[in-house]
Amino acid sequence: MDEKVLRTPGHLVSLAARAFARLSEERLGPLGFGVGHLPVLVALGNGVANTQRDLARFARVEQPPMAQMLARMERDGLITRTRDPRDGRSSRIDLTPAARERLPQASATLFQGNRDAMEGFSDEDERRLVELLDRLIVNLNRLSGAVVAAAAGETDET
Repeated sequence: MDEKVLRTPGHLVSLAARAFARLSEERLGPLGFGVGHLPVLVALGNGVANTQRDLARFARVEQPPMAQMLARMERDGLITRTRDPRDGRSSRIDLTPAARERLPQASATLFQGNRDAMEGFSDEDERRLVELLDRLIVNLNRLSGAVVAAAAGETDET
């Protein structure tokens, strides 16, 4: 195999993503959160979604992995489930008070991690990188047939 494959955008983005995930896991772990929890924490924290189906759609994952994550989050005391009064087959999901209390610190931790990782980059470099990554994600989702729901601009700094 040609060594140049290790200098392709796909490989480098993959390496960067894994490094960001490791950094975030290290920093979020003491708060009881993991990187995989982020879409659920954002959706529940902002009131964007509160059912398993809606959380899976928001996180762009299938329902079985979302169900597994929610079971672990419930076990770890991060979420609670209550029957939806309008639909007895569905549960409403909410953050526990303890999880909600730790959200601001988790957010600050993630933003600091991003600032640390972007050391030596100008504000313009960072803005351009985010713009390029947004475009890359749109292209990849199009190529893979994934449904893209507002991929660009969902968060300000993460």
